[in-house]
Amino acid sequence: MLSSTVSSTHYFLANVYHATKSDGQELAIKVYKTSVLVFKDRDRYVQGDFRFRHAYGKHNPRKMVKTWAEKEMRNLMRLMAAGIRCPTPHLLKLHVLVMDFIGKTGWAAPRLKDAALSLDRLRECYRELIIAMRTLYQKCKLVHGDLSEYNILYFEEHLYIIDVSQSVDLDHPHALDFLREDCLHVSDFFKKHGVGVMTIRELFDFIVDASITDDSVDSYLEEIQRRISARGNVLSPEDEIADSVFVQSYIPKTLDSVKNVEEDVIRITSGKDTGDIYYKTITGLHQALGKDDANAIEKQTDPGNNIKDCGSDSKSDTDVDEDSEGNESASETEVQAPVDKKAARKENKKKVKDEKREARKNKVPKAVKKRREKLAKAQKTR
Repeated sequence: MLSSTVSSTHYFLANVYHATKSDGQELAIKVYKTSVLVFKDRDRYVQGDFRFRHAYGKHNPRKMVKTWAEKEMRNLMRLMAAGIRCPTPHLLKLHVLVMDFIGKTGWAAPRLKDAALSLDRLRECYRELIIAMRTLYQKCKLVHGDLSEYNILYFEEHLYIIDVSQSVDLDHPHALDFLREDCLHVSDFFKKHGVGVMTIRELFDFIVDASITDDSVDSYLEEIQRRISARGNVLSPEDEIADSVFVQSYIPKTLDSVKNVEEDVIRITSGKDTGDIYYKTITGLHQALGKDDANAIEKQTDPGNNIKDCGSDSKSDTDVDEDSEGNESASETEVQAPVDKKAARKENKKKVKDEKREARKNKVPKAVKKRREKLAKAQKTR
């Protein structure tokens, strides 16, 4: 049976009611609004999501809300499978979603915004939340899209993520924009309450870095914590400006989207400032270059190489010159490889254009073609 409303302000898109089953289990019934569209920009969360490309009626409110409810059901199931604390979904019927009630004896758990927590407890919550954000990205392949203190419940000393109806897949065109907004909201809340937090870019890199394994998360966060302790809880003006620029900058998801990736690689390997290369972590470029550096160091420290070097001392000056010339030519080849690639691409484009130009020479004019069809049709009717 239904009891009183839990909170109609928990969600912009729905009213949530408390219900109790005959066995005493408490449930939350989320009824999505079908006519009052409070969250007017919800369209940008669904458009571009391949899961709903054939089932989204922009001009049909009821169909749109039904799709929205289905989206939350699927996203909650992903969170459950990854071990992220969230309401367990039980049933979806049109625009009504039944899930576990987060609270006790009819009293809903407070939002993180309303929970009275000590500074130490807030620090623990911050760590728990950023790990959940990383799990959401790496294992669920989702970005929450509206993560803040308003969409997180605090219950039994843990955080529960709610309202995932607007969460998007990583292939969504605005996924990285939503992720940076989530990082900004989370950092602002905890920073406001005196918790030392990462910069927006540090948090973003921690979430998207695929080279960080589950076993190395703790050591990674310990290193970040030492960095935070060294600079203090208050960010310098330079860090704040860098964060502002980072939030508004375009970040390509793949190297194919980068115009001058070869130049950026040269900048990275030469040790120049790469603070404005924001795609290093998400594309795995920093990891690949790190492996190359490690292999180079390993070769330099390999005892076998040292023995070969000692034996080569007896070579003539001519051999040494030839080796150095060979090394120089090899390095030139490596640097010129991208240029050759561009030249090949340009040559291929030119070849395609020439083929199309030749095909156009033998193309039958449209007027002649229509006349032939007309004459053929007239002959058939005789």
